[in-house]
Amino acid sequence: MKTRIGIFLQCIAPQHTITYLASWLANVRKPWFKNLFIAWFIKKYRVNMQEAAIEDYTAYPTFNDFFIRKLKDGSRPIAQEANGIISPADGAIAQIGTINHDQMLQAKGHYFDLQSLLGGDNELAKTFYDGSFATIYLAPHNYHRVHMPLDGKLVQTIYVPGNLFSVNQQTAEHIPHLYSRNERLICIFESDAGRFALIFVGAMIVGSMQMVWMNAPVHGYDIARETFSSPLALTKNAEVGFFKLGSTVILLFEKNRVQWQPDLREDLTTQVGQLLGQM
Repeated sequence: MKTRIGIFLQCIAPQHTITYLASWLANVRKPWFKNLFIAWFIKKYRVNMQEAAIEDYTAYPTFNDFFIRKLKDGSRPIAQEANGIISPADGAIAQIGTINHDQMLQAKGHYFDLQSLLGGDNELAKTFYDGSFATIYLAPHNYHRVHMPLDGKLVQTIYVPGNLFSVNQQTAEHIPHLYSRNERLICIFESDAGRFALIFVGAMIVGSMQMVWMNAPVHGYDIARETFSSPLALTKNAEVGFFKLGSTVILLFEKNRVQWQPDLREDLTTQVGQLLGQM
């Protein structure tokens, strides 16, 4: 009952207004406020500051700067397998497996489809029919920068506006098509493993999503597609972008191009650089 009430409140809440206010607070520069906020957050979520490039939390100008903190060199060992696919993010594996035609498991009998996830682009969806997917949920304490799972060239992005439901196990189990309803940025790459998609999914109080090739966070009210005439080449483990609060990353690969590690399953934690599978 408590979960259903919480979800109902999210449905009627002004999600974008709440997110805007959270983003504004996260950018406050008053030292006493941001230091108190960061200290509370570190204690509540048990953030490991020893792995941060800047360990002193008071040195961050804003909460957002703390939240998208960089890590010390070497804190995330990179799997050395030549054909390896590495984890693009720190987090928990929400689901990992094979796409059933165009259907992917969200949680406990709830499925979502490729077409809706990819902003209604049916031709793009066909690229990933019967392919492989992995969904990684980033918890508040996690490192929130996202990296390349393998070498690739960025050929297209699709921004899809949407809702901002919180993303966690409870919402995944109770809100149908959660990932297809939330705001998201879809990045399409060409690689030695064929075409793959790296999808950033927004959520409640996610201040923004920003990619390394953008001068400002992504935002809008309409679907926006961009095709790159000169594809941007990014190497394995190169930073792709970051979340300012939030959320979830989804990986899509074409059919028979990737084999996931057999020991990976729902709820296992993963870190940037960990081996997820092989081409």
